[in-house]
Formats: sequence, C-alpha cells, structure tokens
Amino acid sequence: MLELSILQLPRPVPTNRERTPQANIPQTLAERVQIKQWIAAYVEQAKPVPPLSLQELREHAEQVVRAYDLKPAYVDYVGVLLNGEVWRETLATVPYERRLLLLPKCLRVEDRCPAPFDEFGLLCKRCGLCSIQELQEEAERLGYAVLVAEGSAIVMAIIQTGKIDAIVGVSCLNVLERAFPYMEAAAIPGVAIPLLQDDCRDTTIDLDWVWDVIHLTSDDQTHRMDLDALRRQVDTWFAAEALDELMGPAASRTEAIAREWLTRAGKRWRPFLTACAFTALRDDPDAPLPLDFRKIAVAVECFHKASLVHDDIEDGDASRYGERALHEEHGVPVALNVGDLLLGEGYRLLAESDAPAAVKAAMFRIAASGHRTLCLGQGAELIWARDPQPLASLQVLEIFRQKTAPAFEVALRLGAAYAGADDEVAEVLNRYSEALGIAYQIRDDLDDLAEAGAPDDLTAMRPSLPLAVALEKAKKENRAVIEETWRRSPSVSPQQVRALITELGADERCRALLDSYKEEAVRSLAELENASLKGLLRRVIGKIFSIEVKGWCSEFEARNVAGSEAGAAPAGVGV
Repeated sequence: MLELSILQLPRPVPTNRERTPQANIPQTLAERVQIKQWIAAYVEQAKPVPPLSLQELREHAEQVVRAYDLKPAYVDYVGVLLNGEVWRETLATVPYERRLLLLPKCLRVEDRCPAPFDEFGLLCKRCGLCSIQELQEEAERLGYAVLVAEGSAIVMAIIQTGKIDAIVGVSCLNVLERAFPYMEAAAIPGVAIPLLQDDCRDTTIDLDWVWDVIHLTSDDQTHRMDLDALRRQVDTWFAAEALDELMGPAASRTEAIAREWLTRAGKRWRPFLTACAFTALRDDPDAPLPLDFRKIAVAVECFHKASLVHDDIEDGDASRYGERALHEEHGVPVALNVGDLLLGEGYRLLAESDAPAAVKAAMFRIAASGHRTLCLGQGAELIWARDPQPLASLQVLEIFRQKTAPAFEVALRLGAAYAGADDEVAEVLNRYSEALGIAYQIRDDLDDLAEAGAPDDLTAMRPSLPLAVALEKAKKENRAVIEETWRRSPSVSPQQVRALITELGADERCRALLDSYKEEAVRSLAELENASLKGLLRRVIGKIFSIEVKGWCSEFEARNVAGSEAGAAPAGVGV
C-alpha cells in the first residue's frame, strides 16, 4: 500500500454557478480579456484625461467599438472598462485606507444567507457561502472601507464625507450608469467591474479582475506589466538559434536531440514563472531581461523537459505534445540519456551564470531539493503501480504535492534567488508553489475528463483525483466498478468511468478543491512585503487558470426586473 504523509485540505471556497452573460456583454472570458487589452492599448495611445463626461466617455467607447469591429451592443460595457482604465493609474496612487470597495448584495446566496441588513447594506456574517466574504476580508485586511450595498444615493453619501478618495465598485451596468454622474461631478477616481447580468439572479462576475483592482498600488512597479508579452518573450528563448546562442552549438547528435526536445511545444509556465519572480524583485522591472538571466530560465525548462522524458518512459506514454514521445522516436536508451543530459545542462547553466558564489550555491540547493522531491513522488506512484490499490483523495493530493508542486517552486525560487531574495520570500514561495502546483494538477485531471484521449491519467489508470473522489462517494455496485478501475481491470472502460465520475458528482468536488487551492495560493501571499512580487504572483494565478468566479441571488431588487418590464430605458455608458 502507498505510504505518504497526509495533507490538510485548504479552507473551502464558495461553490460557483455557471451562467451565460447577458446579450450586451461579451459572452466568453477570452473575448472579455481581449477587449480589455484593446481598451488599455487605446487609452495608452489616445490618453483621455479624467474625469470624462458621459458624452466624452461614449465617444471614446464608440471609437473602440468601431476600431476593433465589436458589436454595437457592447458599447456600454466598453465604456465601463474604458473609464476604469482611464482612472487606473490615479487609483494606484491612492492609499488603501482612503478607498472604498462597494459590492452588490446580489452576490450572496439569498436562500441560505444569514446576514442582516441595516441602512448601509448587508452585514456579512462570513459564512463562506459566497464570494462576498473573500473580497471583504482581503479588502479590509489591506485597509479598505467595504460596503455591501447598491444605489447611487449611497455612493453620493460616501463621497460627501470626504473620507474616501477612490472607489472600486462591482455592479451591473444599470446601477453603474446611475452612479456615474455623482462620481464625475466629484472627480472621484473609480474603477468598476461590471456584473455579467443585471437581473439580480445567479449574477456572475470576472472576480479575478476585482482582485487585481483591489490590490492595485503604485508600490507595485509591475502592475502595468504585460504578462502575455512576457510569455511571448520567454517563448523566443527556446528557438533553436536562441538556444545555440546561450548554450553553444550542439556538438553531437545527442546534444542535437536534446536541443530539439527543448524547442518542442509546451506551455513554458515554469520559465515564465522564473521570469516573473526575477522581474518583480529587481529595481527596474521595465528594464530588458539580461542575457545571463536567460540561463536560469532555460535551466528551469531543462529540468522540466528531462522529467517529461523520464515520466513518459516510466508511465508507458507513447505521445507528447501531439507527437511521438522521445523514447518512441529514438528508443528508450537514447531518450534516457537525453533526459540525463538535460539535467546536466540545467546545472551547467546555473553554474555558468554570473550570479555570486553564494547565490549559485543557493540555486543548486533549490534545484536539487526540487529534483529529489519530484523523484520521491514519482517513486511512490511507480511503487503503487506494481500492486495498484484504491487511493484516498488526500493520498492522491500528496502525490500531486510531490510531483507537480516542486517544479513551480524551483522555477519561482530560482528567479527570486537570482534577484537576491531573502529567506522570508523563499518561505512564501514554498507555500504558494505547493498550492499552485496541486491546483494545476487538479485542473489537468479535470481536463482529462473533458477531453478523452492519451496520454491522460484516467485512460492510463494512474492515480487520479476524480477517481479517488468517486470511490469516496460511490456505494454498492458503483463502488465495485471504481475499485476494479483502481486495480486496472480491463473489464472497465474509461468511458464508463468518466460517466460514473460525472454521475457521482466527483468532478464537481474536484472543481471545489481546485478553487480552494487557488485561494490558498492567494492567501499565502499575505505575508509578502514586496508589493511588486505580491501583485505579480496574484496576477499569475489568473493567467494560469483564467479565473471566473461567480455568486448568485434573486433578491436585490425585483424593482430592477419590474422596471425593465415597464419599459425602462436601456443602460447608457456608466462609470
């Protein structure tokens, strides 16, 4: 039986609901993110000066809609984001304790919410059922005043106190339109994140955007960094010519095979994380990344690609990146040797960097420790495979902790070490990486459910979190089927198992765990004193997982619905 230490699960987060955005809001997160990027580019070029009048804002929004051939119905949504982008830099200079976070009551779970109301709005009881608690706790920890209420009258009353210099608001387009004139008249910096529906039932929001704005501060010198551009830059380091420039020309067939393997497709998350950590911690995050630093990032990818070669052999996977695995193409002996060579190349690059001797020693320790932990996790799985038995979900999560989390930790800590980070930063990165790595592997397991095909853990009958959760939920006949699956019985088809996992709700439980580990990664950053590193790592979570968190209710104002039914005018461009 597999012997592993047992993890403690992170605090659960609210269960989220799926819902299509209303017609005048872009329908997918990818589309909304693209529009947000276009708006940022437009503001950078046009440089509109706040406060903008409603007419000015509409004119700018219409220009964006025309320039990028967007649906005319999106003009109000574009206007909300554009006004926020115009105020973004000003908001960043306002101290947290002079800001107000205004949240809508319709994020609560109405039927189960124990919170009472007073004249200022909802008095959250922090029951953990919705996203209000998480937002309120984090904002108050930073120093914000927080109100869970709706309405332009409240906004006006807050402005008139003179104690608030900026507002971060979450609401629907209708409410944002009504609040806009008050904020414009007072020239109060305001960044709003619109709900994706305005009928006050099952409302959803791009919550990661709220987190980004809440943490926005001029102390974070990386808050304007284009993470997509950084990823593209990192990708260029793995072109054949770039590798030859950095590592010298391949002098043998073995080296040529290793270089070609490094150039193959991949998400490059690990060297990207290395670049993120280094960039956030150096004095000038906008300065070009030095050639010598690329040695550290490429070393990280060497370690990762070596582990993939060995994993594919050990797991019997015949393909990788949609092509033949290296051992299928060149044979097991050659592939094993290439994997070993890549490990050596990684350590060589660390040794040849211009880092001080003490930093090099620290980087060697980081890499060696990560390599050791990864091998222990892989070894536990390989030993289990000799006599496969059912595993509990906590045992599978422990395998994830040892197999996946070390690669993220090595990537981040090497970048931080090269930048001269201290032990306190290393401890935070350890906790962050553990949560991030486990979440990443859970997401992979869920992707396996959605996209049947090899290689994946379920088809290959490797430890799978959905399978472990399904066993814990199953009874009688279903339990017997899943136990046979754990023992690799050929009588059970992967299609049957996928259907059973869904039927038992094991996939939903895994999604809840995924959200919990993502939130654990966020919470781990609370102790970071470096605003640039903290802000950047918070954004990285959203970049990796494309977070879209929801909340729901039916309450706030049936009068909104009634107003719509009575023929209320459509919303104009709001703040």
